[in-house]
Amino acid sequence: MLPPANKVSSHHHSRLGNLVILVIWLAILGLAANNRQNIIDWWKLRNYQAPATVSQLAAQDTMTAYGRKIFYVNHAAILNKTAFPKQCPNNGGEQTIVLGCYHGDQAGIFLLGVNDPRLNGVEQVTAAHEMLHGAYDRLSSSEKAKVDAMLLDYYNNDLRDQRLRNTIAAYRKTEPHDVVNEMHSIFGTEVAKLPSGLEQYYKRYFTNRAQMAAYAAQYQGEFTSRQAAVTQDDAQLAALKQQIDSLEADLQVKQSTISSKQSSLNELKASGNTDAYNAGVPGYNTLVNDYNAEVEQVRGLIGQYNTLVAARNAIATQENQLSKELITNPPTISR
Repeated sequence: MLPPANKVSSHHHSRLGNLVILVIWLAILGLAANNRQNIIDWWKLRNYQAPATVSQLAAQDTMTAYGRKIFYVNHAAILNKTAFPKQCPNNGGEQTIVLGCYHGDQAGIFLLGVNDPRLNGVEQVTAAHEMLHGAYDRLSSSEKAKVDAMLLDYYNNDLRDQRLRNTIAAYRKTEPHDVVNEMHSIFGTEVAKLPSGLEQYYKRYFTNRAQMAAYAAQYQGEFTSRQAAVTQDDAQLAALKQQIDSLEADLQVKQSTISSKQSSLNELKASGNTDAYNAGVPGYNTLVNDYNAEVEQVRGLIGQYNTLVAARNAIATQENQLSKELITNPPTISR
């Protein structure tokens, strides 16, 4: 005869069941923790359809699927001049010509709409710049340390663009705790060629990063070319002014000589010394002719100077107009 089997208590069953449930919950919580960002992204994108203008910017910037996700999770919006300052007070704190802002924790990207065809590229660079702020937010501590080291190494040893160095210097004064974050966005969008480690890193976000640098150079050139033209015109105007002043001083001397010579001739004529008078007339006439020729030369130079001033001021006006399109404060040139 077999002995009766021992019964398992209900209390034992309960503890085993609770342990299984705990393990399941821990697994779920661990999975959720490891995929927290993906869950947040899914939630933010579940009913989102990128506007055509936004998806066009993503395509022009050659954003990867991951880059697009960061851009779209922030529900990027292109705003007019009235709406932009409300979302980006003080231009979002930007120190560069790039106009847009990123609100931390993937809370939004806002871009200034720029319609002037001479400034084509501003929106594209702005979009990439702000998306990279979102990308930097997502880096783990170890990734951030590695990327920061590469950015600082490039800045300290290889960055030659003085405009960008000036921009970084401005950030050191106004946003000292975000300097490397800004380097991350600026270098990724405005430097054509970076060290291989950074180039490889930025492939996470762009399939052709050089396109952004081309956009940046394109619109920045609209300013630098005009600034260079104004600088060149100013140098030429200074040379013309010096030449005109020198000739006018010489004319004063010649005019004094002519007046003195005329007085002498009048005295000779009045005294009846006709021979001496006649002998002095040719020299006097030569002085007058030289004086009149120099007067015409000065008039020509003054006309050239005034024409150049008008052309120079027209270029300066164009630059000021471009600056106003960007509602920022790049140096304006006036006369």
